[in-house]
Amino acid sequence: MNLDPQNAFLSAQTGLAQLSTLIVSYSFSAVGAVILLIAGYLFAGLAERSVNAGLGRLHGFDQTLRQFFSKITRYAILILVVIMVLGQFGVQTASIIAAIGAIGLAIGLALQGTLQNIAAGIMLLALRPFRIGEYVEVGTVAGTVEEIGLFATRLHTVDGIYVLAPNSTLWNQPVRNFNRNKTRRNDITVEIGRDDDIDRAQTELLRLAAQDKRVKKEPKPTAFIGALAGSVVGVTLRYWTSDTDFLSSKLDLTKQAKEALDAKSISAP
Repeated sequence: MNLDPQNAFLSAQTGLAQLSTLIVSYSFSAVGAVILLIAGYLFAGLAERSVNAGLGRLHGFDQTLRQFFSKITRYAILILVVIMVLGQFGVQTASIIAAIGAIGLAIGLALQGTLQNIAAGIMLLALRPFRIGEYVEVGTVAGTVEEIGLFATRLHTVDGIYVLAPNSTLWNQPVRNFNRNKTRRNDITVEIGRDDDIDRAQTELLRLAAQDKRVKKEPKPTAFIGALAGSVVGVTLRYWTSDTDFLSSKLDLTKQAKEALDAKSISAP
């Protein structure tokens, strides 16, 4: 089959014209995509800093949550920019969004437990049932809080044990915070014989409480019979003190009460 040179030339010329048009068209798309990527990257950084600064002006808003929400804002904008860039080259963005949604659903199902910890971490940081430095008891977990993360909380027990508790565990159980209230009630019980003078014992305990500066004047300390067991009577001193003096006052007053009752005769006449 003979090829007509004139037809071949016209076909080549038509092909080159179409290629030139395609190159010009995609060149503009490529330039627009680069500009869009640069502008989107800069805007994402600006939005991240703005969200971080805006949340920082909210009183008591946790720094970990500030960083989390600012990063989420940044990555959401970057994903949107990438979808817009792909749209510049004729890619169907609807299918991309559907694919991203399907991938997100699959990841969410695979990381269900992890996402529960993240959600619980956000709630713990937002509602603050405990803060760093406070001693808490949650179920079988007890210790001083050292760090509250998005996935887990780190605690230090009184006997020096390192504890890393998942946030979902801490969020789904009642929290006993021993330092949140600034004052705490303390009870000290000493045992005396049934034949001893109970009134004298109560007076002596109240005297010890009155001379201790750590004991609050209000509510007033009280002394009463707390227990009866066989041949002994348990006399209880009840007083209020600051949370920081709770343990030291208990140890000191317990020792002082024992020494005072041993040194003074409280036997009934």
